Amino acid sequence: MRGPAGTGGRRLPGWAASLLGAVVLVAAWWVFSVVAFRPDPGTTYDPVPSPWAVFSQILDDGLAAYWEFFSVTVHEALLGFAWGNGLALLLAATVLLVPRIEPIVVQVAVVTYCLPLVAVGGIAIVAIGGAESPGEPSKTAIFLAALSVFFTTVVGALLGFKAADRASLDVVRVYGGSRLTQLRKVRLVAALPAILNALQIAVPTALLGAVLGEYMGATDRSVGITLIRLQGQLDSTRVWAVFLLCAVVALIGYAVVGLLSRLVTPWVSGRGRTA
Repeated sequence: MRGPAGTGGRRLPGWAASLLGAVVLVAAWWVFSVVAFRPDPGTTYDPVPSPWAVFSQILDDGLAAYWEFFSVTVHEALLGFAWGNGLALLLAATVLLVPRIEPIVVQVAVVTYCLPLVAVGGIAIVAIGGAESPGEPSKTAIFLAALSVFFTTVVGALLGFKAADRASLDVVRVYGGSRLTQLRKVRLVAALPAILNALQIAVPTALLGAVLGEYMGATDRSVGITLIRLQGQLDSTRVWAVFLLCAVVALIGYAVVGLLSRLVTPWVSGRGRTA
């Protein structure tokens, strides 16, 4: 017999869903470029070039021409990702060892989430500066990338740590284990799926934070400064090419962390397939 409605059919494979989503987005992009955003009469500036024009521009320029400045931004995003998530995980673990500080940590996380990054970036560029030398990562971009990922990882880690099985925690306590032992033996394993999910979400957020930091200046070669230059030149096709490549880089990072999550927590993937 078939199960209830909606559960009898096969689920669409992940790769097929991703491919279908990409096709829908490109089709919507093409429709808007043709119907809603046409160049003004007498001008050559096209605010939304077609996907084919953007793809052709990337092929004509070559990926190496874009990687020259993307490498700096990716470096900044990785450093910010490491610092922001590292501090978030450290504070979340400290909360379990010293529960009284949980309200303080949560309040700090919420404040960082509510801060307008543009305003913070303006202060950061004055306080900590940008790139120390040409081609080097910007300190402000790294700081904003770290700030962007902090809240998500703190909340995800705290929820994951608290999801630990109570009976397992009691067993550790009965055998004389401390809170640190509970953290290592039980809570960390229970929190891994939530932590990895938070890290996966943090990948595109870190890239966005780095690009916003580059808009503050103090960098000579990066995605942010390249976008400013291209916008000033009214080169909309290359602007959209950079937009598209930003999305591709973020998706690659997102997929890599997702793959790592499946490898590190196979029990979660197995449960998802049998549900």
